Amino acid sequence: MSTVLIVAEHDGHRLSPATARTVTCASRIPGAAVTIVVLAAEPDAIAKEAAALTGVQRVLTVTQAPNVHTLAAVLAPQIAELGAGFTHLMAASTTFGKDVMPRVAALLDAPQISDLMAVEGERRFRRPIYAGNAIVTIEVPAGVKVVATVRAASFAVAAPGGAAAIEPVTVKAAVPSHTRFIGVESGASDRPDLQSAARVVSGGRALGSAENFKHIYSLADRLGAAVGASRAAVDAGYVPNELQVGQTGKIIAPELYVAVGISGAIQHLTGIKDARTIVAINKDAEAPIFEVADIGLVGDLFTVLPEIERALAGK
Repeated sequence: MSTVLIVAEHDGHRLSPATARTVTCASRIPGAAVTIVVLAAEPDAIAKEAAALTGVQRVLTVTQAPNVHTLAAVLAPQIAELGAGFTHLMAASTTFGKDVMPRVAALLDAPQISDLMAVEGERRFRRPIYAGNAIVTIEVPAGVKVVATVRAASFAVAAPGGAAAIEPVTVKAAVPSHTRFIGVESGASDRPDLQSAARVVSGGRALGSAENFKHIYSLADRLGAAVGASRAAVDAGYVPNELQVGQTGKIIAPELYVAVGISGAIQHLTGIKDARTIVAINKDAEAPIFEVADIGLVGDLFTVLPEIERALAGK
């Protein structure tokens, strides 16, 4: 039987939806018994969320003051100690997962698999390479611990309805002091989080300026959507890089993705290929984005977007 330990990602108060998607991945491993570990200064509320996910058998909580901030150097030794008793260790392939899991793999002297997108067996998985242009199948040898990050966009969110047992545990691993928390800066926004939003409106270089990106923000607000951007728009300075969608930005899987003035470079398409419905608006009828779009509209975005907003407003 496979025993899977999933490292919970959270902000100190709420569980990240990416962890719920990782549970779905882990549940597809034949015969898997899934456990989530929550490392925090006050893990109780987060643990209750984790315990309610379908497919989770146990939730472990590690309560320590140093865990108030999710520092990889602090968390990794604790995760490695707990992970010694599991066959698989997983976390979402987010900034958090990419930071902490390589350290865990090194401490366990195990290889790491990045960006799992499909489960084919107990130790056999698929992952993308070359910006998603090719998919490789990887098989971890018997007796080798599986340490992996999961491409959350490739899996649905595990449904609520579970009732896993919550078990406080103590770890003996020494918490390093050479890394310490200094501060965090984040932009405040009333819009949904780009990584987990059900709807996303993204703009490309065709917007022409940061000022013109107001059209994207306006449509996003009308739809209750998050805002994204192509790499070209970010490189041009229209929006900050945390809004970048694509292979080198955020890989997302919303119910609705609206691409405005985005040509459809392969690195961008890699980041949106799991979206349920893709709508493309571009004045170039030959733009690659139309090859993957479910709905395509050829037209000048500065004419089309105001018309769409008027239609949404019922005017």
